Amino acid sequence: MKHSGPFAPAGRGACSNPTNRFSAFRYEEVADGWEWEEPAATQATEVRFERARSAINYNRSPDIGFDRSVNPYRGCEHGCIYCFARPSHAYLDLSPGLDFETRLVAKTNLAECLERELRRPGYRPRPLALSVNTDAYQPLERELGITRQLLQVLLRYRHPVHIVTKSTLILRDLDLLAALAEQRLVSVAISLTTLDDDLKRSLEPRAPSGRARLRTIRALREAGVPVAVLCAPMIPMINDHELERLLAAARDAGARFGGYVLLRLPHEVAPLFEEWLQQHMPARAAHVMSLIRQMRGGARYDSRFGIRMRGEGVFAQLLARRFALACRRLRLLERSSALALDCSHFALPPDARGGRQLSLF
Repeated sequence: MKHSGPFAPAGRGACSNPTNRFSAFRYEEVADGWEWEEPAATQATEVRFERARSAINYNRSPDIGFDRSVNPYRGCEHGCIYCFARPSHAYLDLSPGLDFETRLVAKTNLAECLERELRRPGYRPRPLALSVNTDAYQPLERELGITRQLLQVLLRYRHPVHIVTKSTLILRDLDLLAALAEQRLVSVAISLTTLDDDLKRSLEPRAPSGRARLRTIRALREAGVPVAVLCAPMIPMINDHELERLLAAARDAGARFGGYVLLRLPHEVAPLFEEWLQQHMPARAAHVMSLIRQMRGGARYDSRFGIRMRGEGVFAQLLARRFALACRRLRLLERSSALALDCSHFALPPDARGGRQLSLF
């Protein structure tokens, strides 16, 4: 007899732990009457420590405003069911499902790697994105402090950085962020998905509430840190009706810039999201997926540059129009305006031996 169906353990977003797309095997739990155990109601977090070989990842994507990024963690305990980074766990031969939320990797020497790469002859500074793949301020950061170490390196080298997070933990580093902001070296985008606490608990189970994120925006603005709100992801018939409300609340809290991203369902994220819909919103699941397909050319996802973030079709056009009108009414600048940081301050500080690299001129 087959098990009654997938369910999300307490405090987790995914309902199951499917094998990744690279695996040669598929596993399915079946109750055969012999020593059957019900799945655990909770699942603990495991952390593996890794010595990174490099820090900076480079990309050539034409539809994002940066060409390099640093990610201190693999996997994310926030457990957001929609996270586009879930498929990256397949490269570790782990599941994009519950493994992504519970089996994390921390790069313990990342600050050392970053400093080494910044000191390389010929390195040319451009804004570096922190917390792109998974949240650099997820709960694990409270204990390990890897993100804070990275910011200390960036401040010492006066290197510009963009940060995207949904965590209030970023306020721990307000001293570093304020010092970076004084030299136009930092911008922060706070991801705001919903102000509905019940929806947040299932959609983003271990992330702070929407109101806590608004308080974070206010604290950053008061400290002089340029802050944007990123309404992401917008999901049809789930949270898209909140778009104007989210932008207005963020503007009132101090955000100067705004942006949004349409739900993305690459690779294993699509079946995981559909599973979540069936558990939490079965009555509207078919309608939600129908609208998603309408914005993705009939498929669950379209990875084309320029299309993947905004979609296409009538619903996508309406969402874009609503966003533009709300920003105009609220006098919010588009988030792309926040990307202009100052690279001219970059300089090599004395190294650990007290020396300094000589200038060519």
